[in-house]
Formats: sequence, C-alpha cells, structure tokens
Amino acid sequence: MFFKIQRNPKGSIAYLVDATDQLNQVQLEKQELEYVLQEFKKDNHLVSINKYSHHIYLLKVNSPADWKNDEQVRKQGAQLCKLLNEKKEVAINLDNLSGHKKAAYLLAEGMALANYQFLKYKTDQKKLKHSLNDIFFNNQSLTVKELRELETIIQAVYKSRDLINEPLHYLNAEQLSREIQDIGKEGGFRVQVLGKAKIEQMKMGGILAVNAGSILPPTFNILEHRPQKFINKAPIVLVGKGIVYDTGGLSLKPTPASMDRMKSDMSGAAVVTGIMYAVAMLDLPLHVIGLIPAAENRPGENAYVPGDVISMYDGTTVEVLNTDAEGRLVLADALHYAKKYKPELVMDFATLTGAAANALGDVAICAMGTAKENTKEQLKTSGYRQFEKLVEMPLWDEYGLMIKSDIADLKNIGGPVGGAITAGKFLEHFTDYPWMHFDIAGVSYHVSGKDYRPVGGVAMGVRMAVDFLMHYVK
Repeated sequence: MFFKIQRNPKGSIAYLVDATDQLNQVQLEKQELEYVLQEFKKDNHLVSINKYSHHIYLLKVNSPADWKNDEQVRKQGAQLCKLLNEKKEVAINLDNLSGHKKAAYLLAEGMALANYQFLKYKTDQKKLKHSLNDIFFNNQSLTVKELRELETIIQAVYKSRDLINEPLHYLNAEQLSREIQDIGKEGGFRVQVLGKAKIEQMKMGGILAVNAGSILPPTFNILEHRPQKFINKAPIVLVGKGIVYDTGGLSLKPTPASMDRMKSDMSGAAVVTGIMYAVAMLDLPLHVIGLIPAAENRPGENAYVPGDVISMYDGTTVEVLNTDAEGRLVLADALHYAKKYKPELVMDFATLTGAAANALGDVAICAMGTAKENTKEQLKTSGYRQFEKLVEMPLWDEYGLMIKSDIADLKNIGGPVGGAITAGKFLEHFTDYPWMHFDIAGVSYHVSGKDYRPVGGVAMGVRMAVDFLMHYVK
C-alpha cells in the first residue's frame, strides 16, 4: 500500500468531519446533504454518495482526540477499507475537515492494517488481492513526517505478520534467521546469527534442551541499531521468543484449537523484528539491541523429557516437569545473555502461557516486570494510545515459591494456578536489570478477523513498543 501527500483528481474522496456545518465544505447537492444528515442522526457514521464518476464518503469522527476516540477512527478506517474493496476502488483521497488533527492519520492506519493479506500460498492471488492500493492526503490532513512514520509502522507490522503466518515447512529456525537478515538489510540494522556450534560452546542449555527433539538446528540472532548519536547511556534490549513450532514436545499438545496454530509461537520474534525495522527506518537516536533465540519443540528421538534436569546458560539448574513450558527456557538464556550489555531496559515479547490468554483473551497484553514505575506508566500510555493495552500483573515473592524445585534450583512450571505470573517469576530469576515481560499469547494470532486485525498473525506489540521508543526519545 502506498501513501502520498497530493490530491488525486480522478479518485474517490473521503471527508472526515466532527460537526455537521463542516459538510458545507463538501460539494453536495441539497438532497445529498439531507440524506447524509439523516444517516448521521441514525448513528451511521460512514455514508457513501455515488457521483457516478467517483464516490464521496462522509465519515463522522468523534472529538476530542483521546485513546478511545482515536481507536474508533481506526475502526472506521477498517470499515471504509472493506467498503472500498467491495466497490473495487483502487485509490482514495482523504480530506480531514474535522478538529481532530490526527484523524486522517488514524483513518489511514486502520485502513492499511485492515488491508493486509497473506496470499503467498494461494493459487488465485490476483483474484483474491484487494483492489485498494493508494491513499492520498492533502497538505492539511497529514505532514511529511507523519507520512513517513505511518508508512514505516505499517511496513513493520506487515513484516511481522508475514513471519507469523509462515508455516514451519518454510520458516524453520535457520530460515527465520535469513528472513531477519533480509529485513535488517532493508531496514538498516545489523544482524549476527549464531549457529548450533556456537550455542553449544556457550552452553545455552535452555535452547539446546528445547531443540533436542528436532533434526534441524537452533539459532541465536543478535540485531542491533546503533546510530552515530544516541541518547541512552546503555542499550535498550528487546528479546523475542522464536519457537518456530511448538508441538509441546513429549508433553504433546492436542491438535484442535492448539497445536494447529503453533506456527505462531514465534510471534515474539516477529514482533521484535518489526520493532527493530521501525526503529532503524525512523533512525531513532537510541541504541537498541534485539535478541531472538530460535528453536523447534518436537518429540523426536533425543527430546528432553519431563523429569529431566537441565543446566541453563547462567548455570541455574532447572527441573523440567512439562516440556510444553519451553518458551521460558529459551528466553531465560537470552535474558542472561542480555546482562553483557548492562542494559538500561530489557523488554521481552513471548507467546508464553495459556494462562495469560485465559485471563485477558484477545483484548490486552499481560505485562509484568521490574522496570521503574515511570517506565511502566509510559508503556501503559503507549498501550492506550495504540490500543494495544497492557494489564500489569504482580511479581510477588509468593509466586516465586511456586517454582522452587525439590531436586534443582527451579522447576519450569508452578502448578495449576497463577501460570502467567509464575512463568514471569521464572524469567525474572535470569535478570539483574530493569525489565518488562509481555505475554502476548492471547493477542498474537486471530482465528477470525476483528476490525483491522486480520485472520492469522496480528503482530500486537509492535505499534505499542515503537510508540514507547519514539516518546522515550522525546
């Protein structure tokens, strides 16, 4: 999808208004104006007028600008996108007449996010491809800076969604590394890939144990954006869970509504890759590092078993009581690796627990951590701004007691209750820096579409984190 600041005289036009007197600026005949006013009174906030040579779309947006009204505009964008594709429109002009200064940006954002498709494996791609391709703005509706920001963030989300939607037969750990390298070349960030021999040499026991049942090797990916000038004294580190497929290992998952979606268990890796792309493309004056451990969790001949005791990268011993609690094992090695940077802040993203999904559904991200309170508040504010909301869980000592092992330092599950938090307490053990954990298990993948979130990979967390980092700079 292309965004341009110019008027396309041949295309249809969408006008955004928040007061009916603004309709006087639209070239409508008397009957058309009366019709629009009637529809607005019925709470129909998207009205279409057929001018035969083109369509005029009237959208009534809510003011003032706040996170709820902003999200409503995005949803209106998704609604408009659907209508435009039904009418086989190729382009649309946006003209913001309302007092909501960012309305055109938000509408276009909702349209672009809703317009995403993953058609790689469809044989009739041309027939299925959406018609909408171009969104035009006038100078009053969007600035050049906003245009660049919008383009970058949409592309970051698209790239993350593409990675999540790829099946294992294509996207194994090594291929994920190649994809990250390609995105790094395009976006302008450095990528270093450590192979199995190096992972063994470093004794990253969590990654090696999880991947032991696969004949394909794991990788450890180091992404870095280091501009010539940056404002943070120590790096911000992003960690993404890269389990390219999770069968549950010998603690085998049931297939219906569970294992059949486990190609998305690397959503954390995809989110971190998308964030790094946006940070680099926007050239934010921040030193940011991404760490992505990638592996498969299979029940192969050499698979680790419930009851095993493994030694982690930092030397901690872990009693494995459930091989399906594998994400925390690979993340723990990466979190320990992050200590070498003496980071200012570490944020990890992972489809970690069914407990988080059960608690919050697909509405919000389950968050917890040891970062400063003002950092947490800034993250929550970014979550509201982008409607990728965060709900913070406590990391009380009582939850830590639930993962104490009788025969090792820790066990990898804490019991039938509090699962999202005990998983967080497990990760906390491997940190000694300000840290935030985002469990995206409930929001990473949609079985059915919802507004501008399509079927399949959602990439929730990308926009929230990029918003946070952009305001971190300010």
